[in-house]
Amino acid sequence: MSFRVRVLALFSLVALAATGATASLAFTQAARQAAASATTDRRAAEEIATVLADYARDHGTWYGVSEEVRRLALRTHQRIRLVADEFTVDSDELLDGTARPVVEPPVLVDPTPSLVLTGDAEPSNATLQAISAYRSEVRFGACLTRLGITLATSRYPNGIPRYTADSSAEPGAVAGCAAESRAGLIADDPAVTDAVVFCRDEQPPESTIDCLQKAFARFTAEVGPAPLRLYLGADGDTGPSLALGPVLAAAGLVALLALSGTALLGRRVLRPVDTLTAAAQRLGDGDLSLRVPVRGRDELAQLATSFNRMADSLQRGEERQRRLVADVAHELRTPLANLRGYLEALKDGVLPGDAALFANLHREAVLQQRIVDDLQDLALAEAGVLAYHRTNVDLAELLETCRDAHQAVADAAGVALRVDTAGPVTVHADPDRLRQVVGNLVTNALRATPSGGTVTLTAATRDGFATVTVQDTGMGVAADDLPHIFDRFWRADAARSRSTGGSGLGLAIARQIVADHAGHIAADSRPGEGTTITITLP
Repeated sequence: MSFRVRVLALFSLVALAATGATASLAFTQAARQAAASATTDRRAAEEIATVLADYARDHGTWYGVSEEVRRLALRTHQRIRLVADEFTVDSDELLDGTARPVVEPPVLVDPTPSLVLTGDAEPSNATLQAISAYRSEVRFGACLTRLGITLATSRYPNGIPRYTADSSAEPGAVAGCAAESRAGLIADDPAVTDAVVFCRDEQPPESTIDCLQKAFARFTAEVGPAPLRLYLGADGDTGPSLALGPVLAAAGLVALLALSGTALLGRRVLRPVDTLTAAAQRLGDGDLSLRVPVRGRDELAQLATSFNRMADSLQRGEERQRRLVADVAHELRTPLANLRGYLEALKDGVLPGDAALFANLHREAVLQQRIVDDLQDLALAEAGVLAYHRTNVDLAELLETCRDAHQAVADAAGVALRVDTAGPVTVHADPDRLRQVVGNLVTNALRATPSGGTVTLTAATRDGFATVTVQDTGMGVAADDLPHIFDRFWRADAARSRSTGGSGLGLAIARQIVADHAGHIAADSRPGEGTTITITLP
């Protein structure tokens, strides 16, 4: 299975799992919300029934309940319909003008107060008094309500409401309502007394109380606000039931988005990977010129940049290797040709086998040995396996040793070789390798300095670092050639003459040894004035 398919399968599995979990969570939450909504509707029905019953008790009549229904419908967002024998009030008609069919069953709203038989009074007599008081009070309250008089409601200890007109009401209207209410006394209705007397003989006492409650309800129903039926909602309302369609549609949309995002992500990630794979295959086949395009600044762009840098490094390495082979062949060809020529001349008897001939042969063999030794040192140093034996080294003393070693060559060339140090300069390094570095620098300086010139060796301490300087007054190096003087087999003499240069490896070896000592080597030169090589060591 390809990497693309595996990535797509993995992301698809994650997307589907996330979608399923989301859908399950949505279904659970929606079910809970539906249950909570149903509970809220029941509470709203109870609240509406309570408010309407309280309205009838507080006003002694249903007169004016339409405005209360209107306010309740707007506040609870419920369709409210009240149905009694004499009237009907519907919030649909109050708000929109069109009533919808009702939903069964209704809720009964009974505003008749419950009779409370307490105290020391005999229950039958208390019931008679309560019936008389209620019939009088409820007629009085209903009369005030119909006249638009504001009234206050309180309760007697037995639960019967007591209505009081507002002080701003007209006295005549209040007096008229009071006269109307007196028509409800029980003396006007002997049947009330007979019913209460009948209940008095009920046994046990609980049955007597129940009988008196029924008698109270019976003989107050004709004057108090009658019970009515309360309908909430309308036929065809779905209510808060859960709809699976939107949940499934949302889950499908999430899945589609997840899959689309996965496909786009796979394309975005795998296209550069495919490009890098093809480039790596061609690189493995030997095509070091191929580079991949770099787009953006993300990790894939960094990977492409690293690949291009690696390809550049490999290409430069291969070019250096080709140059090295060519340079080594060129460097060894001349001494080998000389040796062959001398040997053939000796074989053919052209040259006598005297000491001078053998000296020339020995000189050419030594030159080849030096080139091979330098190549070996450079290869070991670049591979990081050149052995170093570090100890505390006094650079001032090391420069004196190098001067003594090259003094004879300097005298023969007519060049003054000097050492300028202010005192001991100590570093932790391999003394033999440092002598090899300074020796290579001094050898080059003596070759480049004409007779009468000067080569100066200096050791000093600067900003916590030790510095060694080899300065000559020779021919100098052109500015264009200066960056290449530490390259292997490079010489300022384009003809590569043996009279003006050695193997071309000395400065390359010196740079590698100094780098292995965590140091730095640099050159500064002016044509016709001389060259200065500076080594900086920790």
